[in-house]
Amino acid sequence: MAVTKRDYYEVLGVEKTVTEEELKKAYRRLAVKLHPDKNPGDKTAEDKFKELGQAYEALSDPQKRAAYDRYGHAAFDPRAGGGAAGAAGGFHDPFDIFREVFSGAAGGGGGGGIFGSIFEEAFGGGGGRQNRNRGADLRYDLEVTFEEAARGCEKEISFNKLDTCPSCTGSGAEPGSKVTTCPTCAGQGQVGVSRGFFTVAQTCPRCQGNGRVIEKPCARCRGEGRIRHKASLNVRIPAGIDDGSRLRSSGHGEGGVQGGEAGDLYVVIHVKEHDIFKREGTDLFCEVPISFARAALGGDIEIPTLDGKSLVKIPPGTQNGRMFRIRHKGLPDVHGRGQGDLHAKVLIEVPTHLNAEQRERLEAFAATCDDRIHPQQESFFKKAKSFFK
Repeated sequence: MAVTKRDYYEVLGVEKTVTEEELKKAYRRLAVKLHPDKNPGDKTAEDKFKELGQAYEALSDPQKRAAYDRYGHAAFDPRAGGGAAGAAGGFHDPFDIFREVFSGAAGGGGGGGIFGSIFEEAFGGGGGRQNRNRGADLRYDLEVTFEEAARGCEKEISFNKLDTCPSCTGSGAEPGSKVTTCPTCAGQGQVGVSRGFFTVAQTCPRCQGNGRVIEKPCARCRGEGRIRHKASLNVRIPAGIDDGSRLRSSGHGEGGVQGGEAGDLYVVIHVKEHDIFKREGTDLFCEVPISFARAALGGDIEIPTLDGKSLVKIPPGTQNGRMFRIRHKGLPDVHGRGQGDLHAKVLIEVPTHLNAEQRERLEAFAATCDDRIHPQQESFFKKAKSFFK
């Protein structure tokens, strides 16, 4: 049974009126999806990738497209004879098509081939040699007290990192010596090696991936272009910062290789636990023990805050666990949007040691009590009584 080829417009998912730019967009979208590197071992995806390359090559060339529109697939069948096949010509390797489209070479320009913008655009790589030479990002873990995190502060930190060599200013070459583009990889730092159907990139054996050949390496950095040294930096901690927050200091990571841009420094904040306060967002929570007499009689109690103390009036008959809110005594919002509240929960403390007089008076008080002064207790036992009927 003969295999019927799909219509090339159908393969690309476009109409016959498609423009050149729309055609290229359709190809890019499908090529990234079907590329064998993204579908290892998937023969179906590989076949569709090859079919896609043929379809795009046929329709992106005005002469071939005209022949296809007139003769269909017969335009590319050498057995068909006549002017159709001769005008259309044969097909190229689908990987060559892929490289040309993503590197911009299909329009007649140069491009970095498989080592340049192809994998940067299609597979999320870096932005050329400058990004490949970018210095590494660094992480610094900084511990601050709860009060420092609440009010904000400034900290000086010190850390070791690789930075641009002052002798060669990052070139890696001894002053006065020559630096030339590597002739083996043409400055790409990688060379293509054929592996059957695939072409894979490997580090250039001559320049070891640098893309350049140094006549005489710098004596101080040994051609690296960077040296390790101790750096210091003042870090401003904004008021209200939370545990686990990251502060980014742009350009304070490791220096770039061969003039590449420096990486960034990320300072991760670790806030020590407080003996009294817990936080939820910008709100603070604490527990305040009070005597049972104060809870019964009411009155003023002192509530600790980050700024000192606040007097809070509690009503007579305050129950254990009741929450009192003190407005604007929480933490400031790290973005400057207001301030949270402080929530104080009262815990009624039962006396643990009574002298004879205190015990006598407490027993006399208990003897005068009835259910009316303990409404929660009365309600509980009524519910329990109905439950066990």
